[in-house]
Amino acid sequence: MSESSAVLLKPQRRPILAVTCGEPAGIGPEVSIRAAWQLRDEINSVLIGDAAFLAMIAAEIDPQIRLVALSQQALRNNGLPNFPPGQIAVIDCPLDAHVQPGLLNARNGRAVLRTLDIAINGAQQGIFDGMVTAPLQKSTINDAGVPFTGHTEYLAEKSATAQVVMMLATDRTTPPLRVALATTHLALKDVAAALTFDSLSHTIDILHADLQKKFGLAQPRILVTGLNPHAGEGGYLGREEIDIIAPALEAAKARGIAVSGPYPADTLFQQKYLADADCVLAMYHDQGLPVLKYASFGHGINITLGLPFIRTSVDHGTALDLAAAGLGRADHGSMLAALSVAAQMVRVGWAHRAHA
Repeated sequence: MSESSAVLLKPQRRPILAVTCGEPAGIGPEVSIRAAWQLRDEINSVLIGDAAFLAMIAAEIDPQIRLVALSQQALRNNGLPNFPPGQIAVIDCPLDAHVQPGLLNARNGRAVLRTLDIAINGAQQGIFDGMVTAPLQKSTINDAGVPFTGHTEYLAEKSATAQVVMMLATDRTTPPLRVALATTHLALKDVAAALTFDSLSHTIDILHADLQKKFGLAQPRILVTGLNPHAGEGGYLGREEIDIIAPALEAAKARGIAVSGPYPADTLFQQKYLADADCVLAMYHDQGLPVLKYASFGHGINITLGLPFIRTSVDHGTALDLAAAGLGRADHGSMLAALSVAAQMVRVGWAHRAHA
């Protein structure tokens, strides 16, 4: 790789997306390179990771792939050069230890976090139109001495966003299935206490606003699950539906939001209900996501709503076993979907601002 001295960008026609390559010992680097190269005519993907390491992987995947390195200092001083579709930019974020595929090394945990910081800062400064994240290993970051719950919480903290909403989506169903969460990475015993009228109301507002602004849905229709079995069975199996969820939904309706529920989660995910919905809001992680992942695993995406920038991600983990077995075994379909949807969201945003 060589440092590019290309002319700085004019107003872009391809969305510019930062792509953090995730855990280096997993499949993140491979799927990031494959997807960025495949979509190079449509999207200006900017990979963030160890430039030499990524160059080695790219050469093994396909000698035709052209990666061009850019230092963090050059990015700060000069901005992002105008890379043509035949080249993929890489912002160099060196690792701290040698990588053995499939074998975690806590010494690289902080380097993985640095890739996120570069992407976040660039998105906030307008260098990137959005960011797409490959899977990382939470345990490695925690073992490196940095408390880390997940991408969603880290992005919220670093962007000073009080509340975000995690939504997974797939277009492999008709209509497309979107599932958002009222709570994210919480122990099940803590979920009920985390559900309040205010937090649920704010979640609904974020979901409604971003479905409009980032997905172009004029009046998004949102179905909401209950928390308890049978949506509380009229209070016999819990009162959260009566005391919190239903009042929050009525208040949202009064604000002009097309929301309905609470519905029993075990019967809601049927075509006769989903056909008239743009999104389902589930109360906790393992209530709604198993349904979506069953329908789309390997081709679904994770979207963080409420942030001041666009962020999508793959719906799978680091797949250390596949990485250890060698290149060519990982399916990059989810990364393709994450890049494509992020680009669509960018274009919807451009259109929204043009007509504002």
